[in-house]
Amino acid sequence: MHRALLSVTDKTGIVEFAQKLITHDIELISTGGTARLLRSANLVVCDVAELTGFPEMLDGRVKTLHPKVAGGILAIRSSSDHMAAINEQSISLIDMVVVNLYAFEKTANREGVSFDEIIENIDIGGPTMIRAAAKNFRDVAVVTDPGDYARIAAELDAGEGALPASTHWYLAQRAFALTATYDRAISRKLQCIASPGACDSASSEKLPGTLDIRIPKMSKLRYGENPHQSAALYASSEGGLGSAKKLHGKDLSFNNLVDLDAAWQLIQEFENPAAAIIKHTNPCGCAEQESAAEAFRKALECDPVSAFGSVLAFNCELDTEAAQEISTLFVEAIAAPGYSREALEILTKKRDLRLLEIGVETTGPAIKSISGGFLVQSQDDLSWVDSQLKIATERSPSEDEMKALLFGWKVVKHVKSNAIVYVRGGQTVGVGAGQMSRVDAARIGASKAVLSLDGTVASSDAFFPFADGVDEIAGHGVTAIIQPGGSKRDQEVIDAANKHGLAMVLTGIRHFRH
Repeated sequence: MHRALLSVTDKTGIVEFAQKLITHDIELISTGGTARLLRSANLVVCDVAELTGFPEMLDGRVKTLHPKVAGGILAIRSSSDHMAAINEQSISLIDMVVVNLYAFEKTANREGVSFDEIIENIDIGGPTMIRAAAKNFRDVAVVTDPGDYARIAAELDAGEGALPASTHWYLAQRAFALTATYDRAISRKLQCIASPGACDSASSEKLPGTLDIRIPKMSKLRYGENPHQSAALYASSEGGLGSAKKLHGKDLSFNNLVDLDAAWQLIQEFENPAAAIIKHTNPCGCAEQESAAEAFRKALECDPVSAFGSVLAFNCELDTEAAQEISTLFVEAIAAPGYSREALEILTKKRDLRLLEIGVETTGPAIKSISGGFLVQSQDDLSWVDSQLKIATERSPSEDEMKALLFGWKVVKHVKSNAIVYVRGGQTVGVGAGQMSRVDAARIGASKAVLSLDGTVASSDAFFPFADGVDEIAGHGVTAIIQPGGSKRDQEVIDAANKHGLAMVLTGIRHFRH
């Protein structure tokens, strides 16, 4: 290896890496700010303009787009024809390309950025050199990540200035992944701009014209939903469960992750301390109280039998009292934004209990796979607007009833349809989930109740198609119902509520969950 071209936006560690290259008698070629930085460290650098005999031009748009750069990178050393052409044109071979790209996403996502700034931060020369070097990986090493400098330096020392073929291939794979990700970021951003010159004017189309899913594999899972299915976790570093930090416990299973995601999404609905207990993606208990410990106690009261072997989620740091309460129940995993030192000491005594710390929540699109394709939708993040709530019955709900109704409306959004949830205060009392009939959901929710249903309120994720659902609910001592409305028989449903002396609130919003 005799010659390296260095041109980097992220200059982390580049001086030290260049110094290592020089110790192996590798000549440095560089451009712009990278060349100035290397010279400030008293390193000898040849400018690309000196190599090509052509100056940088067009405000730096044209620097490395030249046959003497491309030829030096792309020439196959074992090809006599290539080498003859190189010698004829007096082109110097380039054996290593050290390049990373303009920080396009950082600039493009900056508040107030102009359209012209976005366009100018589309790197041209960088991806060209990276792809050329990666294509000719047998002869050229392409280094795109400062995180690889230490490894490359160590291997150069071990190989007396040469790198093994396996490293050349590893670096090429990394390079093509980088350019693919970079091009996708550009495409994704430009699809969101309604017209050139108006980057602050978002496209009216909320979902992209092309679904672009490119997420790295974080870990292989033991198996999927069942032992005969293979599975893995793919996740970004943008927040949510995918980037959670596991503090303790054995590896998470496919089903653990699915349940934890359901729990975490539910718990984000609440501002005060709240706890969610999830089994097979449905809540078997949820409560919002004054403390995490009290929220857990109230959530557990709803269905303590189903809570065995469940997963938990909290929207606040777990303290000693909460940890002591939790330690009395067998659970698979817990997700929370934090744990006190004392809480960790208590919970880590359970060897297999998985403890996850989750940071910032993300609100990307919801994606489901079907045979031969994907379904994509925006998140169901609209719960209600106060002005949209309509009192449909002769009797209005009391203040306490309204608080309970709104709590129940948050919970029922996260229960599989058809869903009916019975609530008292900030506590679920009975959950009827995933039924083909809304009447059956009402019956099952009532039959699951351990606590008395007298004085509870009920939430329904969608409208009542007939009055029989209201009749069923009223028979269990419920005093008020919240539901979207919108049925052809709304008046019959309202009349039934009036007959039973119930208050009924219509939201105008449906929360089907399939």
